[in-house]
Amino acid sequence: MSVLIDPPNWPGPRDLFWSHLVSDSSTEELHAFASLLGVPFRAFDRDHYDVPETVYERAVALGAQAVSSRELVTRLTAAGLRRRKVRP
Repeated sequence: MSVLIDPPNWPGPRDLFWSHLVSDSSTEELHAFASLLGVPFRAFDRDHYDVPETVYERAVALGAQAVSSRELVTRLTAAGLRRRKVRP
């Protein structure tokens, strides 16, 4: 399993910090892991899930690999799974 999570460094809703949850293997693997965590599909954004800090430790305990934000993007891009936002 190659699910990755970066530290909860991103400020977001509900006064929480947020992480990105990705897979460097497949989108299917990512969706299955997010479902296991109880993260709703609405948290999916192109190539990752935004997850609150309250989920971080559980994700790691279930097997997500804790990596830096830079490594997360590098591995997602190398896997060909990076989906950049289209700008008008």
